Formats: sequence, structure tokens, C-alpha cells
Amino acid sequence: MAVTFYNLKSESGLKKLNEYLLTRSYIIGYQASKDDITVYSALSSVPSSEYENVARWFKHIDALLRLSGVSGEGSGVTVESSLVAEEAVATPPAADTKATEAEDDDDDDVDLFGEETEEEKKAAEERAAAVKASGKKKESGKSSVLLDVKPWDDETDMKKLEEAVRSVQLDGLLWGASKLVPVGYGIKKLQIMMTIVDDLVSVDNMVEDYLTVEPINEYVQSCDIVAFNKISIL
Repeated sequence: MAVTFYNLKSESGLKKLNEYLLTRSYIIGYQASKDDITVYSALSSVPSSEYENVARWFKHIDALLRLSGVSGEGSGVTVESSLVAEEAVATPPAADTKATEAEDDDDDDVDLFGEETEEEKKAAEERAAAVKASGKKKESGKSSVLLDVKPWDDETDMKKLEEAVRSVQLDGLLWGASKLVPVGYGIKKLQIMMTIVDDLVSVDNMVEDYLTVEPINEYVQSCDIVAFNKISIL
């Protein structure tokens, strides 16, 4: 089932998402998937309590990402960040609605999603020109990654290990939540979340060139990718 959400940073977009989640635990289906990550990544923070269904869902997905990641494939949900699509499906003004009520009986065969009018094309061209002139770039895709970072032994200072890992700062890299997980014989590993911009950060290169070389390899024995989930950004 293809689902598209529009302008989730606006009140109207959040309201529609809130209504959508009224009877749903996840965006599609009965388990968390990449569809949930797609919508989650379009929201910069927990929505206000006014949108209680969105806030509930957001906190749940946030907790899953912090603890174990999300591996469900999803159905290909998209999020359109511009106002163009929202304007196209907006309810017409009351005056226009009244003017067309008499024609409703003849509108059954009308293609509501037909070709754009000349005015719509012109407006779209003007918006595109404004974006180009402002130097804005389309945001590339992102990924949510869960890493296992293993120490040398049970005497490794795990606090310093985590500080060393987080000291790696790259354009397009954002460190997230972390926790220590027992692996046996008194040894614990560090599980840590990170979000990367795909065009800017290669996880394999980051592990080889930063996390397992001096001086960090004083604490880190190895790094493994536990979960890697694509986040589509439109």
C-alpha cells in the first residue's frame, strides 16, 4: 500500500498524520519498518501533546532505534516536504465550493489529477527558480546504523572507550544513544546508534580509518555493524 505524507512540519500535515495514527501502531502493518523510519526522520523532534497519536508513535520508534534498530522492509512510504502537493489536494475555498455544487452531478468522470493548468505550471516554475536562486540543495538520503564496539578485555575503561568513539566527528555523522551490553567473562561491549548522510559518510571507511586506528584502538578491538536501515528523505 503506497502512502504519501505532505509537509509534516506544518500544522495541517501533523494533523493529518495524527488522524492517520489514531487506529494504527505503525505507519504500515503490525511491526516497525523502514516506513516508520522515513516518517520519523521527517520530524525534527517529539510533536507537542496536541498531536497525541503522533507523539506516542514517535516516542515508540525513537525507543526502538535506541535499543535494537528497525529491520522491517516496509512498503515504500514517502514524505513530501514541500507545500506543492499539499496545495494540490487542499480543500477549495467555501465560495468556490458553492459555485461548483450545481456541477457535481457532471463531475463523476472528471480527472482530478489531470494535466496542470498553465497557471499551475507557471507557479511551479517560479518556485523551482526561487529554490535554485537561493542555492538550496536537495537533501540526500540518510541511514540509521547500530554499531557493536568491542573492547580488548575486562580491564578496558568503557567510559573512555565511548568518549573515544564519540570523538570521531565527520560531516554528515550524528551520534545517538548508547548502552553497555554484557558479552561474558566480565566483558561488556558498547552498542551505539548513529545517523549518517549517505553521500558524505561510508560506515566501512569510518570503521577502518577512524574507529580501529590509533589512538582509538587503544580501547577498541573491533567494530561490527548490527543494523543498517535506510532513511528516505525527499
